[in-house]
Amino acid sequence: MIEKILLANSETGQAMLKTLMDIPVIQRAQVTVLQVVPPQVTAEAMTEKWELGGKSLASAIQFLNLDPTKVTAMLREGDPKDVVCKVAEEVDSDLIIMGSRGLKRIQAILENSVSQYVFQLSSRPMLLIRDDLFVKKINRVMVAIDKSESAQQALKLALTLLRDVKNSQIILAHTNADLKLKPGEIAVNPNEDPVLQPAIAEAKKYGVAFKCVAPEGKPGARICQTAEELNVDLLILGSPDRRPSVAKGLPDLDRLLGQSLSDYVRVYANCPVLLVR
Repeated sequence: MIEKILLANSETGQAMLKTLMDIPVIQRAQVTVLQVVPPQVTAEAMTEKWELGGKSLASAIQFLNLDPTKVTAMLREGDPKDVVCKVAEEVDSDLIIMGSRGLKRIQAILENSVSQYVFQLSSRPMLLIRDDLFVKKINRVMVAIDKSESAQQALKLALTLLRDVKNSQIILAHTNADLKLKPGEIAVNPNEDPVLQPAIAEAKKYGVAFKCVAPEGKPGARICQTAEELNVDLLILGSPDRRPSVAKGLPDLDRLLGQSLSDYVRVYANCPVLLVR
C-alpha cells in the first residue's frame, strides 16, 4: 500500500504525481514535496538559491493542488543525491517519484545523476519518469512476471492501483530468454504459461481485466518493445537488492554497469517505470 509519497521536485515528477492522483487508492496518500538547494560558495549565492528553491517549491504546490492536510513542502540544503535518500528514510516513504535524464550505464555515474544514485542505494520503490516522456493517464499497466518475490510485490502493487480504475487493464508479461522454437513448433499460449497462472488468478480475484504476453528473447529489450507495442502507460517490475546487508551502502555493480534488467528498462522503456524492491 502506498501511504507516503516523496516527490523529488521536477516538472516531469509533478506531472506524474498529478496523474497518479487520479487513482483512488493514491488519493489517500500523504505527500512530501522536496526541493533541494545545493551548497554555494558565497552567502549571496546561497541566499539567491534559497529564494529560487522556495519559489520552485511554491510553484509545485500550486500546480499539484493537493489537499493541504496531506502535503508537506520541504526545502533542504545539501547534495541532492544524499538528501533524497535521507529524506526518504525520515518520512518513511512508500514511493519515491523522480524525473530522470535516462542516462546509460556508467555515463549516469560520471555525470552525477541523482536518480541513478538513488536507484543504486535506496531500498524503497521508485517511480522514474524520463524527461523526454509525455505522462499519460494510467489505464494500461504492464508487470514483468517471474517467480521472484519482488515480481510478486510488483504484481500486488499494480493490482492495488488498478482495482478501482475504470476500464483499466493489467498486462502480465513473462519473457523467456531461452525459448527457441523449432520449425513447425507452436509457442505456448501466454494464458497457459505456468509462470503466469498465479498472476492470472490474482487479477481475477481483484476483478482487474488482464492480458497475457510471453515474448521470447532478451528480457530487457523484449519488455521495452512489448510495452511500446501495447501502448503501456506504466511499467512495473521488481528490482531486488542482491547486496548482502553489510554492503547496503555500496553500489550494486550490476546496476552500476547497466547489466541488470531494471537498469536496462529504466533507460530504454518508452513509459514511466516503477521499480519495486
